[in-house]
Amino acid sequence: MFDSVIIGAGVAGCVAARELAEAGRKVLVLEKREHIGGNCYDEPDEHGILIHKYGPHIFHTKERAAYDYLSRFTKWREFGHEVVANVHGKLIPVPFNLNTLHMVYDQDKADELEKKLIDAFGLESRVPILKLREHEDPQIREIADYVYENIFLHYTMKQWGQKPEEIDPAVTGRVPVLISRDNRYFQEPWQGMPLEGYTPMFEAMLDHAAITVQTGADAGERMTFREGRVELDGEAFDGEVIYTGPLDELFGCRFGRLPYRSLRFDFEYFDREDYQGHSVVNYTVSEEFTRITEFKYLTGQKAPGTTIVKEYPFAYTGAEGEIPYYSIANDANQALYERYRALLDEYPRVRPLGRLAEYKYYNIDAMVLRALELTEQIKRDKEV
Repeated sequence: MFDSVIIGAGVAGCVAARELAEAGRKVLVLEKREHIGGNCYDEPDEHGILIHKYGPHIFHTKERAAYDYLSRFTKWREFGHEVVANVHGKLIPVPFNLNTLHMVYDQDKADELEKKLIDAFGLESRVPILKLREHEDPQIREIADYVYENIFLHYTMKQWGQKPEEIDPAVTGRVPVLISRDNRYFQEPWQGMPLEGYTPMFEAMLDHAAITVQTGADAGERMTFREGRVELDGEAFDGEVIYTGPLDELFGCRFGRLPYRSLRFDFEYFDREDYQGHSVVNYTVSEEFTRITEFKYLTGQKAPGTTIVKEYPFAYTGAEGEIPYYSIANDANQALYERYRALLDEYPRVRPLGRLAEYKYYNIDAMVLRALELTEQIKRDKEV
């Protein structure tokens, strides 16, 4: 009945399904959850507030192709995402920029430091703190130390469960200081939120006569991968399989579990107009949670009450109900992933796609482009 099976209905799976369907294939999408959209899934809560069940997702890109592709399935609400950090009770813009500078230092010192930064790096530049820390001027190095201690260090320790000495210096070096007064978290030319929400966008994407979507369908119970043979519901399946789940779990974690960070989300509703006045507040030096999101500021929704969510990171164990969110990039983990990736050599028509299956981080735009790239390769292989 089907030419292609896609395991997972997140960003990767939905884009791949649509592309293969438009290429003339009959596509089956198997999604273990009871809904489509993966971690981008949104829904109204019991109070009618549109929430992102798995944490906030904001679309942003410098790639016109990704924006144009998603625009086929949604209109947009323009939204310049602004994040503030709660640093010892004071809310300051992040990434650290010239506005932050004037909130942290007194007027005379801020003016002096601003001139030094502009003279050294140029207005509108984006400078890694590693570069600032190496600068000959001790006052510029002081800015880097402030950013490291108050914005990066403790937040990263919470997010990744690491001690300061375990944090990769290369990661530290990428933390930016913006020599500008742009408070937006992202500076890409296209950024915003799907006007009606992410879920309607994915519903439109999967609305094709050649696509069959089955939610609440555990591919582990429907498909087997054994000795180079793929079966679907007990029958041999010779079509393409796009797998978007954790690659170690596809093979029963036979070499050990790939490490991920997971998140716990605690939602709260307040019977008042506003909770924090911002879409996202990062808690960089205090609290067990990393950030609080207030959804009305993301979506532009008008409602008398407001819903927030606090995020608590923890180590993924594979226990029931846990979700792997972020791969932990280091040489040992990559080597373990490559052992699992090598097992797919027996299954040339099974293609890994996405954050989990490829054990790497993708933003939404990069995931769209990666799915388009893979499906183009599948179509070319079919023609050959």
